[in-house]
Amino acid sequence: MMSIVARRGFKQTLYSATRVIDASPSFLQGKTNFKVISSTAALGTNFYLDQETAAKLAKDSQESIINASLAYLQEKAKLKGETAKALLGGAIATSTLLGVPLGHNVGGAFAPARIREAILDGSRNSTTEGKNLTDPRVLADVGDVPVQDMRNLGVNEERLMTFISDSVKIVMDHFPLRPLVLGGDHSISYPVVRAVSEKLGGKVDILHFDARPDLYENFAQTMQGKFTNRLVQVGIRSITAEGRAQGEKYGVEIHEMTNFAKEREQLENLTLGTGEGVKGVYVSINLDSLDPVYAHGVSDIESGGLCLKDVLSILHNLKGNIVGGDVVEYNPDPQSDAIKKITALVTAKLVKELAAKMSK
Repeated sequence: MMSIVARRGFKQTLYSATRVIDASPSFLQGKTNFKVISSTAALGTNFYLDQETAAKLAKDSQESIINASLAYLQEKAKLKGETAKALLGGAIATSTLLGVPLGHNVGGAFAPARIREAILDGSRNSTTEGKNLTDPRVLADVGDVPVQDMRNLGVNEERLMTFISDSVKIVMDHFPLRPLVLGGDHSISYPVVRAVSEKLGGKVDILHFDARPDLYENFAQTMQGKFTNRLVQVGIRSITAEGRAQGEKYGVEIHEMTNFAKEREQLENLTLGTGEGVKGVYVSINLDSLDPVYAHGVSDIESGGLCLKDVLSILHNLKGNIVGGDVVEYNPDPQSDAIKKITALVTAKLVKELAAKMSK
């Protein structure tokens, strides 16, 4: 039987070990009066780590790993850009997949990988709009932003959003690459649009497919930040009075499903990106813009939406220079997309058609 003294020493050792585990970078974030002071009597060891030292260690580690991740992306983007330029005829614009697996829902963080699987499905045709997506001048892929690694290190949301923006800018550093971002949830659109606008040195027009206007979060930020010239929203069918007021405040062109039949011709003849000082068009496709019969693997289902052909017709007929885009809110959770991964295939179709439209 363990003696009383031994039991006390054992408990103290466990307590000390627990305190060491708790002193991880993510635990230290936001702590204002934290100190680790432990004495492991059974081991005869004493150690002390003050808050300032621990916080500096955590921050330095975060920045080192962020910089290493950006350097790795830099090399991949450089290779893809040089390849697209070197092939016969070269390329003016190459759609470039960049996964941002940021998910605040079950499954959303796994979306980029599932979309790639569907794109690469050998039973599907790789040619669309007369372009072969296996041609590296048409479509490139630079992998994913390591979002979860950053979170595990305790990187806060503001720094994470800057990291996403920096990643997009690195892609754009390497002509002729243009970012086509795979979400993840829709919160990624703001740092991506911000990066595209800042990199091009001017505003962009946004064509936004969604069930909801999102004017309190994503796109309100782009308007407030002066990154957006025109914002055209299509597929809207869940909008509050406050949302309408926000739309009027920012001059958003909201096309609701109740008016879609009479506005179809107008939407299939859109010209964007031609205003003074406007640098191009950004296309954002939220999967919930589609009716659930076409895409049930989303986080927030809203009936009465667009059919796949509606979105493709608007996209195919769009006149304008597409400089970037995203496809977001696919949720590959088995309970959300259980029937033969139909939503994954629909998402892949949208990505392929947008990629073909962007490339030149």
